[in-house]
Amino acid sequence: MMYMYMYMYNLLMMMKFLMMMIFMMPLCLVKNMFWMVQMMLMLMMFLFMNLNISIMNFCNISYMMSVDLLSYGLILLSIWIVILMIMSSENLFKENFYINFFLFNIIFLLIMLYLTFSVLNLFMFYLFFEGSLIPTLLLIIGWGYQPERIQAGLYLLFYTLFVSLPLLIGIFYIFNNMNCLMIYFLKFLDMNYYILYFSMVMAFLVKMPMYFVHLWLPKAHVEAPVSGSMILAGIMLKLGGYGLLRVMIFLQEINMKLNYLWIIISLLGGFYISLKCFCQVDIKSLIAYSSVAHMSIVISGIMIMNYWGYMGSYILMIGHGLCSSGMFCLANILYERLHSRSLYINKGMMNFMPSMSLWWFLLLSSNMAAPPSLNLMGEISLINSLLSWSWFSMIMLMLISFFSAGYSLYLYSYIQHGDYYQGVYSYYTGVSREYLMLMLHWFPLNILILKVDYFMIWF
Repeated sequence: MMYMYMYMYNLLMMMKFLMMMIFMMPLCLVKNMFWMVQMMLMLMMFLFMNLNISIMNFCNISYMMSVDLLSYGLILLSIWIVILMIMSSENLFKENFYINFFLFNIIFLLIMLYLTFSVLNLFMFYLFFEGSLIPTLLLIIGWGYQPERIQAGLYLLFYTLFVSLPLLIGIFYIFNNMNCLMIYFLKFLDMNYYILYFSMVMAFLVKMPMYFVHLWLPKAHVEAPVSGSMILAGIMLKLGGYGLLRVMIFLQEINMKLNYLWIIISLLGGFYISLKCFCQVDIKSLIAYSSVAHMSIVISGIMIMNYWGYMGSYILMIGHGLCSSGMFCLANILYERLHSRSLYINKGMMNFMPSMSLWWFLLLSSNMAAPPSLNLMGEISLINSLLSWSWFSMIMLMLISFFSAGYSLYLYSYIQHGDYYQGVYSYYTGVSREYLMLMLHWFPLNILILKVDYFMIWF
């Protein structure tokens, strides 16, 4: 009898978190439940952290869902970022601006992300991968700031949808030939077809986004509310990386012929985008472009397909998710005070919020991969993998790393120093909620380095 209970418990392991989120949805529609939903998500976060995870294989398999270490880390990141999204959106709560629908939308988005990272079937993965686009679009259009948000939403939608139809056809082709779409069994395949390769890979490269198909990202970030920017930078870009890590299993042979193409585009694009960061006058836009530069190194690491590259891309994805989300929080903190994100107006902030300049320093130093952040570990691994592929990549890596530190320092010095804007007529310093929110971004980002062995031995 005890074994039967244990079996049933394990069978329902992944399902119980899904049910918990589904039953949270009616709670979102009740009055004055804003912080209650956040507390419930906190509880779910700690329950999920206590899962027993096998380092080598998929585990907790139930109803087409399971986790391995790759999806485990990304699901944890998703729940964590959603908790912080609710914490950062207190202004909506104060103004009572469609707050119930906002919470409902966020929980729906979390369900989509949870299912995307945990399903074992490739078609179901596609379904939820695209499904997560809808609540993100609603966030941008419903709670964005400027009228251009409609255009930004359309950019986001059509860039992603244009390349997702070939992905769907590619998945159908695999099923037609192999009669199986289970991700675990796909590792036994070797599909050496050019059209299939491009159809499978392009959707994920647009989502990352790779240079040349990145134009939707800065637009979406600039127009999105703080919660939209946090989920976009924290999780949505990681969907592309996760998809690539999964489909590369059965596209190995052809990828080794074509990977130089993506690596060259990414490294040159990363360098150019790093330069473009110096031209930005909008804080959010600068942070968004820095995300593209970071993701370019992640794409290169995945495409090389060696051990260091896979590990580094996974670590950098998690590190960047926390770091970038924290920086968007900081940008929003300034926006709530001055109602502008322009660098010309947000100057001399050290005079007004000296404590907040410490958080700017800590998160920007993590952004430029200073120790002890996860970004450093990820970048070291990725630099290792790229150098093992070709010595020539050293030139671009040096430039990207140097300018990464450059635009981080440029942003910090421009915001914190100089004469403050004379038009500031009312101001208030940071509140405890904001400091807690920033602490919850920075703490895991720099403490996880102590347990980096979990990231390093995941397959």
